[in-house]
Amino acid sequence: MMHSPSQTTCTASNARASRTVTMARLLALAAALMPSFASAQDLRPKAPPQDAPIAIMNATIHPVTGPAIESGFILFDRGIIKQIGPMPQPEGAKPGAAKPEGGKPEVAAADRPVFSADTRLIDAKGLHVYPGLIASYSQLGITELASVRASRDFNEVGGFSPEAIPLIAVNPDSTLLPVARSNGVLLAGVFPSGGTIPGRVSVIRLDGWTWEQMGVVRDAGVVIQWPMTRVVRAWWMETPEEQQRENNRKNLSRLRDTLTEARDYARRADLKDPTLKPDVRWEAMRAVFGAEGKPAQRPVFIQATDADQIMQALDVCREFAMRPILVGGHDAGAVADELKRQSVPVVITGVLDLPRRDDAPYDEHFTLPARLQAAGLSYAITSGEETPHERNLPYAAAMAAAHGLSPELAIRAITLGPAELLGIADRYGSLEVGKSATLIVTTGNPLEVRTRVRQAFIDGRTIDLRNKQTDLAEKYREKYRQMRDQPPQPVVPQAEPAPAAPKLDAAKPDAPKPDAPKP
Repeated sequence: MMHSPSQTTCTASNARASRTVTMARLLALAAALMPSFASAQDLRPKAPPQDAPIAIMNATIHPVTGPAIESGFILFDRGIIKQIGPMPQPEGAKPGAAKPEGGKPEVAAADRPVFSADTRLIDAKGLHVYPGLIASYSQLGITELASVRASRDFNEVGGFSPEAIPLIAVNPDSTLLPVARSNGVLLAGVFPSGGTIPGRVSVIRLDGWTWEQMGVVRDAGVVIQWPMTRVVRAWWMETPEEQQRENNRKNLSRLRDTLTEARDYARRADLKDPTLKPDVRWEAMRAVFGAEGKPAQRPVFIQATDADQIMQALDVCREFAMRPILVGGHDAGAVADELKRQSVPVVITGVLDLPRRDDAPYDEHFTLPARLQAAGLSYAITSGEETPHERNLPYAAAMAAAHGLSPELAIRAITLGPAELLGIADRYGSLEVGKSATLIVTTGNPLEVRTRVRQAFIDGRTIDLRNKQTDLAEKYREKYRQMRDQPPQPVVPQAEPAPAAPKLDAAKPDAPKPDAPKP
């Protein structure tokens, strides 16, 4: 249909006016959301470095790598564990004398604690000491308010962006960090999302003034969101099945082409090809390809759930000499033999999920960690929750412990297990001499909902466990204390005004007249 010049001018004018109105509305919305976004930050100062030795005594120490130490001690200085073991016997006890059942073991002279004059002593009698919990799969620090796009910094533009590093986008003042810390979560693997290769995994401490201070590992490996292999027949799916199959084929083909180009770039870079033009995308992937019989320096974190999807990913990883870590893996139990054969660890993200198929047992996901343990696989458990609820990490492990996994292995799955998969087990994940003093002091087993974290240390720094939720709880406790202690003031009712006399309309002849006074 042709338009006259006047019609065209009018249409363009209307379009400009519409865009102006739309922009004004967006700016108004941003202005309305800005106060809430600005207030969504942690206002407390960060913990200073450890300036004196600290000894936690008389506690039950849980090293994770060995049995619990009843009535033990742990000494750390400058963020490093210096000594750990049972408390010495009281003075006068005879060395080698028989101990009653449950009594303290004899402590060798070399293992006796040596406290300097400036050592800060913490008597933790009746309490427990565990390594800090590790959220192996999260978006802590890179998302805040779901309704504010500017605070959701985990989704890069484009389908292939392996150069993206979430660490540099971490917000140190996120209010979600102290909430997670208050329940013992002190470290986290931060994953980008949004594309087939959305970026790399970073590992962070949940405390620090800047992202540089929070960073433990800048690049722990590349994330690959594996393409779908099945069609979706859910009620909400509008794409025809044949079109879905075609899309799945195209997505896999694009991924293979990308991996081929990245591998060729890595080989040419290793050979120092002078004609090779630098490419930040492929530079980011050089370390994930093995070469000449050597294993890859870094893993690829394969996000996949279905059995056929997992098997397809394993085949492609073997073809490209990549070292996979499976993330999600709802059907990992069905392909456990192949995972074991290729030594593929699993990050379990859905312990608390409902069954995915109508004919699946109700405890399909609850028992997955125990089944992977029985198959001899390495694994870690993560919460599977939305980011604001990452503090619920220990309760996902507790569900696994209630369905076949021992409590000791459940604790390992949220401490040393994640540390091994994220490449930080030489520093974190267990309580051993020479490792980081990143630990929590609790009233009991972290798997128990009633357990409370009394103290926390990250690299020896004493962490403030208060957060917005604890402040609100104290605020309203104080409210009810005041209301209980102060009797309510009597409310004086307001006197009701006297009713006004009816007005007479003199213009109406039939208006009622007041009665004349009687003599």
